[in-house]
Amino acid sequence: MAIRTRFAPSPTGYMHIGNLRTALYAYLVAKKDPNGVFILRIEDTDQGRLVEGATAIIYETLKACNLKHDEGPDVGGQYGSYVQSERVKSGIYMKYAKELIAKGGAHYCFCDEDMINAQRELQEARGESFKYDDPCKLLTPAECEARIAKGDAFVIRQTIPSEGTTSFDDEVFGHITVENETLDEQILIKSDGFPTYNFANVIDDHMMGITDVVRGMEYLSSTPKYNLIYDAFDWDIPRYIHCPPVMKDEHNKLSKRNGDASFQDLVAKGYLPEAILNYIALLGWSPSEDREIFTLEELVQAFDVKHIGTSGAIFDPEKLKWINGMWLRAMDLDAYYNLTKPYIDQAVKGDFDKKAIAKVVQQRADTLNDIAPMLGFFDTFPAYDNSLYINKKMKTNPEVALSSLKECRKALEEQTDWSETALHETLLGLPAKLGVKNGIILFPLRLAISGMQFTPGGAIEIANILGKDETLRRLDLSIKQLENA
Repeated sequence: MAIRTRFAPSPTGYMHIGNLRTALYAYLVAKKDPNGVFILRIEDTDQGRLVEGATAIIYETLKACNLKHDEGPDVGGQYGSYVQSERVKSGIYMKYAKELIAKGGAHYCFCDEDMINAQRELQEARGESFKYDDPCKLLTPAECEARIAKGDAFVIRQTIPSEGTTSFDDEVFGHITVENETLDEQILIKSDGFPTYNFANVIDDHMMGITDVVRGMEYLSSTPKYNLIYDAFDWDIPRYIHCPPVMKDEHNKLSKRNGDASFQDLVAKGYLPEAILNYIALLGWSPSEDREIFTLEELVQAFDVKHIGTSGAIFDPEKLKWINGMWLRAMDLDAYYNLTKPYIDQAVKGDFDKKAIAKVVQQRADTLNDIAPMLGFFDTFPAYDNSLYINKKMKTNPEVALSSLKECRKALEEQTDWSETALHETLLGLPAKLGVKNGIILFPLRLAISGMQFTPGGAIEIANILGKDETLRRLDLSIKQLENA
């Protein structure tokens, strides 16, 4: 049987990084099988939490990350509808809930919230954990039908055996056994007729032929209850892959409420979708080989659920930035230029070779948003302090810089070929001619024509982009500034 996985988000807002990692792992598990199928299912049964536009964010995120689903609301498939609220209208969940009642795995509950809260208070007063002991379990089928016919409001609850244990195997956490008496009898069908997630996901996974369930470890405690439903129907239980959480630090999970970045936030901050996907693959999973940069196709080949850890993985913004920088630097220049031109245009309005600027920026910018702040000096020669010429490593100071700049001025004034290659030959010839190290010439020159302590390119690259007239003009201003001091 081909592997079938699903990504089943609720459209309740932005795309959380943990959600996206679940989608990625589900995709990788499916695509590891040449015939594997990756399904998108929208779980919108919690109508009160739906956010307008959230479904569009799901589609846009998967598309941006190239996580193409084989079946889903927008592409169809033989197991549709792939939107749970539409499946409710067909009566699927109520049909199975009634079958589960007939099999002894569920029951009608007519108790109101006041009764439930009273029992909660009583148990908590005794120092016990709350576990609802539903008196409606004692009603006969005829009594239930009579109350329904009378119009009494009801929910359908799962019926849990009071004795024994339930066990299951998880690919990450191993064999798990729980005492049935510790499991609460969860609501399966709400009073509005909508199923809860805890019921709908079991029914849909079975009906859609899901073989491998990939989800967060917060569902580990609910899995025994899901398995009791599978067993009651005599259905095959899928393979479980529960993933550890993505953490902000050792004690807190990532949360939008706390200002932590979503996928959309990271893209807006200048990160590539490919780099984000690459990084989150490593949050909780360790490749067997010693490498960290993977394309999506390479992740499909390398991914193994046995290498998913059990501990929460801490989201490290600096590691993400490093991976993003590696992706940017690995691009060919034409692709990089096309990607970064809007960011360069934002900062550089003058008539400069933008592709040459892209070339020098590529080796230094770790995010797309790093680019514009680096480039303001091309249009406007900024004021700067002569103390910037003091550099112990380069063995320079204002006096040494003045001497070096005058030598550079003479050499560059005579320069007829202003190509980068010719400038390289001239400016690297000066230190040899004067008997000094390269830094004594190039460090002051870079500062003198940029006015910046840090620049995306060296003196030769910047001079080439500025052109001869502008380079000499800035040199003259810097030499005068040093002489006046």
